[in-house]
Amino acid sequence: MTVFASNGTARTFDYRAGDVGYVPFAYGHYIQNTGNQTLWFLEIFKSDRFEDVSLNQWMALTPRQLVQDNLNAGSELMNALRKEKWPVVKYPGL
Repeated sequence: MTVFASNGTARTFDYRAGDVGYVPFAYGHYIQNTGNQTLWFLEIFKSDRFEDVSLNQWMALTPRQLVQDNLNAGSELMNALRKEKWPVVKYPGL
């Protein structure tokens, strides 16, 4: 998981089964499965109100050349971006 702040600082953490991570309020974060097994994780919020901004979707909807030029992104990354946001699912009963 990578956690990033508005001032350009970021830290990346490697977690294993049973570990707990924390993302400070108003920080962005990115979770990537770097293993070879299915990843299941539980994300808990202090508030009953959830808001999501998908960086993946935002980059996919931005003109391709603009993203490539500013991020020096290759075709592998550009082709992996999704224009549709993947939903965050609320666990029933919570």
